[in-house]
Amino acid sequence: MSARALRATFAMRPATLPGRLFDAEAMARLRDAVDLDPARVLTEYDSPAAREALAATEVLIAGWDAPVLTPRHARLAARLRAVVYAGGVAAGCVGDPAALAARGVVAANAREANAIPVAEYALAMILLANKRAFTAERLHRERRGLLDREHEVTDAGNYRRTVGVVGASRTGRALIRLLRPFDLSVLCFSPELTEPMAAGLGVERATLDEVMRRGDVVSLHQPLTAGTAGQIDARRLALLRDGATLINTARGGVVDHAALLAELRTGRFDAVLDVTDPEPLPASSELWELPNVRLTPHIAGSMGGELHRLGAAVAAEVARFAAGRPFAHPEEWA
Repeated sequence: MSARALRATFAMRPATLPGRLFDAEAMARLRDAVDLDPARVLTEYDSPAAREALAATEVLIAGWDAPVLTPRHARLAARLRAVVYAGGVAAGCVGDPAALAARGVVAANAREANAIPVAEYALAMILLANKRAFTAERLHRERRGLLDREHEVTDAGNYRRTVGVVGASRTGRALIRLLRPFDLSVLCFSPELTEPMAAGLGVERATLDEVMRRGDVVSLHQPLTAGTAGQIDARRLALLRDGATLINTARGGVVDHAALLAELRTGRFDAVLDVTDPEPLPASSELWELPNVRLTPHIAGSMGGELHRLGAAVAAEVARFAAGRPFAHPEEWA
């Protein structure tokens, strides 16, 4: 550490989270780069001790459940130069991002690192769905016996099947990279996707309706915005072919859940839902009971040992900033 290292402070869920995010190597990298007390974790900004720490902070290392840096708190943080967030969007823990941007405060996030486990989850579910593993497991459990594979699951397998990816987000692109070794055709819809971009990714550019109509599996990776809320509506769900699988690891709100439930009741296609709307589903929801639905509790993102990847990404960004270099994964405040 230099004689005049930048002062950094953690702001996140209480003391357990820094230890889960930063392994010994990442913590050592942080402490080499900045002046950081690992035991000081801010969970609010109003106590005298918190205000004193905030006033001295030049790099705020934020994580899940970080207190919101309101305009009043931002004025207390007069020395603040950067916010590095161990998650998707640093602006989520800031009350007025534009005001910080006007002060020259910059931001970075670990969205790129968090895209990896989500893409891995989606890949696993795609391969299992095409293999008809979920249907086979259910029948095997019901019968306590084997299936006639040649007659009961004739459409099983990943050879020359079609995967539709909705959203060329970081996660969508990470999934596309993971799909390359397999004998699968990949379609992609994303508003910003051009033909040269599609060629570079090795996918076929398609409309959203084409993706829904042609995909044996359709995996959702679009952000939840005013334009994508309810985007997968009754009309588009009706386009899914019989026997298809819809996978959602994006946000529950991109799907019209009333329309989804109506379609799933028919048994015409399957769904793997890691996110729902609402989340969690009420105990009375019929989705818990339908045999063609797989529900997981928002586990696609980083968890367990995968959190160390986020910590490593944050430590690398802090080290870059402390050395006077630009962030590898900057976030635009606006």
